[in-house]
Amino acid sequence: MSTARTGKLWGVGIGPGDPDLVTVKAARVIGAADVVAFHSARHGNSISRGVAAPYLREGQIEEHLVYPVTTETIDHPGGYHGAMEEFYEAAAERLAVHLAAGRDVALLAAGDPLFYSSYMHMHKRLAHRFDAEVVPGITSISAASAALGTPLVEGDEVLTVLPGTLPEPELERRLRDTDAAAVLKLGRTYPAVRQALRGSERLAEARYVERASTERQRISAAADVADGDVPYFAIAVVPSPVNAHPAHDEAPGPGEVVVIGLGPGDSAWTTPEVQLALADATDLVGYTTYLDRVPARHGQRRHASDNRVEAERAAMALDLAKNGARVAVVSSGDPGVFAMAAAVLEVAEDEQWRGVPVRVLPGVTAANAVASRVGAPLGHDYAVLSLSDRLKPWEVVERRVSAVVAADMAFAVYNPASKSRTWQVERLKELVLAHRAPETPVIVGRDVGGPTESVAVVRLDELDPAAVDMRTLLIVGASTTHVSPHDGTRVFTSRRYGTQ
Repeated sequence: MSTARTGKLWGVGIGPGDPDLVTVKAARVIGAADVVAFHSARHGNSISRGVAAPYLREGQIEEHLVYPVTTETIDHPGGYHGAMEEFYEAAAERLAVHLAAGRDVALLAAGDPLFYSSYMHMHKRLAHRFDAEVVPGITSISAASAALGTPLVEGDEVLTVLPGTLPEPELERRLRDTDAAAVLKLGRTYPAVRQALRGSERLAEARYVERASTERQRISAAADVADGDVPYFAIAVVPSPVNAHPAHDEAPGPGEVVVIGLGPGDSAWTTPEVQLALADATDLVGYTTYLDRVPARHGQRRHASDNRVEAERAAMALDLAKNGARVAVVSSGDPGVFAMAAAVLEVAEDEQWRGVPVRVLPGVTAANAVASRVGAPLGHDYAVLSLSDRLKPWEVVERRVSAVVAADMAFAVYNPASKSRTWQVERLKELVLAHRAPETPVIVGRDVGGPTESVAVVRLDELDPAAVDMRTLLIVGASTTHVSPHDGTRVFTSRRYGTQ
């Protein structure tokens, strides 16, 4: 005995609004279906049906599914969500009747059926009972990007899709943390969306696209749109910094130099502020090893150099900016700690670059990164010293080490050794032992945040200079620095001092 055939549910994406952007498959499915279903608000005018109209045929059954409410103001005992759940259940049963009778149903969905579409509510309720297939469609984001003629993202950039119904603080946070964004579901949410764009400092480049791909398409700077003029089918687009330009027709601004810190090694330690500056730059200047940590971007120029030419590197960056380039000078760690910020600012004092803007963006320091791996050895007063005598006499290095040791502060030691400097760590050990107990803890951190990271806690008198190289940072404890007796890798310097 044969079982009666049931119909097939088709979720048909009809694209952003232009009937010519309905895919060939979608048009074929719409024309062949026994039943064509579509949604609308209470006014009864279905945008989806209007888009699909050229592909309908005589004799098809039409199921008009009218939303009971389009805002959250509702007298239903279950509130807005209760009213919508009741509607979706009833709509699903209306379609199930056709499917059970063997009729194929094409449910139209603006854009793509599984992208912020009502189709998914039917799919969840019917796909386990009947055969179901989804025909993908062009989304409003793609249509808006095409209308603007602006790439949204490229390379390793990140696009974030946001509903305008999110709370304003959450919108602002996510807009700050991404390269590019598309904000949908505007309408009554637009005042909060615009405020989030302003708060995230993305309003200047944000564009507004209304009814993308249709004859009623409108494009504007997001800042220029009146709150009461925004329909639901509108989208705010924030292109990535590489592709973004002020939405108003303004003359391009002057170039600038931004000195940035990537952090110690792990890309997770590069701040969102620094990532945006890197994406916005037309030119990157820096030591080859540090530039290699920055993903390449199409059209962005890279100027790599040796680590010993700081002044020349700074002059190159200032020259580029003087001629209109947006230059990011790349440092590891924090640019103000034994890195490029001081060099750029010093060179910029020359009269020829006096008008070039220079900004410094902070980064996580190597000292703080190493300290975090063992706890809080820098939890009280501390100093930061470089053991390199390339830019200052060794006599000055010894005098400063002795002063810090005598002051009983924990201190971090940068540049402790190199291929050509192999004896300084032994001398450092001698200077510290003149004032500190042999059991004073020393943290030896190498390549922290990198692929060969190692961190060890040793006694001062057991510090092995041969284990220290240029990629190592040392933290020498004070008399108030403690190593946990239960865990020899947990270290902290007490914030209490003496009898206080």
